Amino acid sequence: MKERQDDYQKRRAHLKTMSDEELKAYFYELTDKIVDPLMELGEQYTSKSVERSVLLRMGFSSIESKRIVDALNEHNLLRKGAGHCVYRVSRDKNIPIRDAGHEIAEGKVIDYLMEVFSNNG
Repeated sequence: MKERQDDYQKRRAHLKTMSDEELKAYFYELTDKIVDPLMELGEQYTSKSVERSVLLRMGFSSIESKRIVDALNEHNLLRKGAGHCVYRVSRDKNIPIRDAGHEIAEGKVIDYLMEVFSNNG
């Protein structure tokens, strides 16, 4: 069996002179570099299951949440956030949250949402 060429001493040379506090700060700096792309993905993308979960916490049943998410997904509105869409309809139409969700599920306000989000993001 071939002996492993260990380069540990070379790779740690830049760490030798660091204090415990400096090592700790360096560790967190590296950790941030690893986590940043994950955070970016979380901010830019969502999934049906995440959006259903949001709606469940807003008081919708599992079946209602699925219908709302499916309606939004069909029209490429899911990326705006299901909870955000329900809230916008509720606020703008001055109706209760649950009624807003049901109107989305039934397709009654999809055109309105498409107009709202095409105008401002």
